Amino acid sequence: MHRRIIAPGALAAASLLLAIPASAASYSPGAPGIGDPYYPYYGNGGYDVSHYDLRLQYQPKTDELQGTATILARTTQDLSSFDLDFLLDVSEVRVNGAKAAFTRAQQHELVVTPKTPLAKGTPVTVVVRYSGVPSAKSAYGFTTWHRTPDGAVAADEPEAAWWWFPSNDHPSDKATYDVSVAVPDGTQALSNGTLQSTSSKLGWTRYTWRQNKPQATYLATLAIGKFDITTSTSEGGVPVVNAYSKDLGDDEGAARASVERTGEIVDWLSGYFGPYPFSTAGGYVPHTTTGYALETQTRVYYSPKQFANGSNTSVVVHELAHQWYGDDVSLKGWKDIWINEGFARYAQWLWSEHEGEGTTQELADYVYASHPADDAFWTVKPGDPGPDDQFDIAVYDRGALAIQALRNAVGDETFFRILKGWPKEHAYGNASVADFERYAEQVSGKPLVSLFDTWLYQPSKPAAPAARAASLATAGTQAARPKSWKKIEATNGLHDARGH
Repeated sequence: MHRRIIAPGALAAASLLLAIPASAASYSPGAPGIGDPYYPYYGNGGYDVSHYDLRLQYQPKTDELQGTATILARTTQDLSSFDLDFLLDVSEVRVNGAKAAFTRAQQHELVVTPKTPLAKGTPVTVVVRYSGVPSAKSAYGFTTWHRTPDGAVAADEPEAAWWWFPSNDHPSDKATYDVSVAVPDGTQALSNGTLQSTSSKLGWTRYTWRQNKPQATYLATLAIGKFDITTSTSEGGVPVVNAYSKDLGDDEGAARASVERTGEIVDWLSGYFGPYPFSTAGGYVPHTTTGYALETQTRVYYSPKQFANGSNTSVVVHELAHQWYGDDVSLKGWKDIWINEGFARYAQWLWSEHEGEGTTQELADYVYASHPADDAFWTVKPGDPGPDDQFDIAVYDRGALAIQALRNAVGDETFFRILKGWPKEHAYGNASVADFERYAEQVSGKPLVSLFDTWLYQPSKPAAPAARAASLATAGTQAARPKSWKKIEATNGLHDARGH
């Protein structure tokens, strides 16, 4: 509190002020954005969410969604109002049981003003009743709600939540989830985690899913349609739930031949990254026209197009690697995307080696030689690519080159200790590229600032390491193309933002 001298003429006014709590003046609106420079209005300030309880009803024929979201949070400042990121039509908001005022701002902000201001550190229960046709809503010129012939899918990056539930939509505010969805009998509803129950009543079936580990909002998924669902348990004991739309046509066989290997691949990845961090694994392939896949936590989203040319275990490896690098340990800000995409791509390189289709070093040599020094590929900085290049191929391929360079610098034993130790060090939390750099230095005992700067931040082609220079010079720019390259290259549109 600031001390101030009160002039005699102000004593009367001061006596009135004494009736107001000293802290009242500190109540202010929560910021409309969480502070991410890439996306200034994504997420919100002033509170931290611990749990989302979503009770929904969806009619596939009309694309009508009704819902009640109950959000458990705690204030991080004295709040007079706060924002939620949301697009559908809201009929009522309650804060700690009392009706709250609400209005719209920007393109996707729901501004909530509680009946009484909220002191810092207060537990808050927010109830939002809503309805609408998600496919009729757009923000910033796009929609991430995907209609299918028999339902719909919510799965996109960096935003998808706005179309189906109100949230603090930024990866730095992770929470647990209960998602309960009623759909017409004969239709199924899929979400993250474990299926807790199903019940039928008056022509509707309700599916209730639980994600009991912290999850970023963009990793929450909802899939409604007619699916063939398979269940199994991996050799390592991980329950697996996969689902396939019943109208995948010619892509069905290849989709199943790929996604049904989820348990095997989870166990294999555990050897590199440590124990699988969640209660279930799996994926689903709905009848969508998008071209990307997404690491939606425990229940990966795959487009049928991923399997148009036959089976594709490489894409399954990539998305399952994200369960550790991206889902278990999530980025602090969107500029930290390299930790997600570089390591998921490197997992594909490890799988290539496992399958005898090219070693990680052969893949690194091929990528390095494939891009001449004047290629724009080298102008993208994986460590901070900027919002326009967040999903540029350089974040994946140059990002994986950086990881191979790290491996060569510290040696295999230390490298694999780093690879396995990182998810344990930041389990269920968030971390930045800078955090990873410090961790790698700590584990290796080597100064690595120059290496990371060269491979992640310089907008130019790094010099070939001396040990590789001779062989690369001999091979010229035509390094041999590893057998796995075509399969890896086919996954390049994985996270092409918003399906573009």
